[in-house]
Amino acid sequence: MSSGSAIRGSRVGSSPMRPDERTEPAPRRQVTYFCSAGHDSIIWFAAEAAIPETWDCPRCGQPAGLDSSNPPGRARTEPYKSHLAYVKERRSEEDAAAILAEALAKVRQRRGE
Repeated sequence: MSSGSAIRGSRVGSSPMRPDERTEPAPRRQVTYFCSAGHDSIIWFAAEAAIPETWDCPRCGQPAGLDSSNPPGRARTEPYKSHLAYVKERRSEEDAAAILAEALAKVRQRRGE
């Protein structure tokens, strides 16, 4: 038996089969952003929305700006850091040795050594 609240024959978020004659879309404006790779992206915003200075390029992911003659530079990617690199940023060698000695002492105590 199906639920009485289910809407049959449509999916969530689907648009109506035909546009309603009594409605009109909200006013909007298009803004063109330019990235350093030479891509230009047209983004639509609501007419009253604040326009951001930069936008991520949908093609390459780099920052794009409003000025076609002076697009923002490529984003600097941070190198991958392992878990050990983050631990070494937080702890000194002396701290690490003390923590290791404490952990080894607990293990030896449990084993009865």
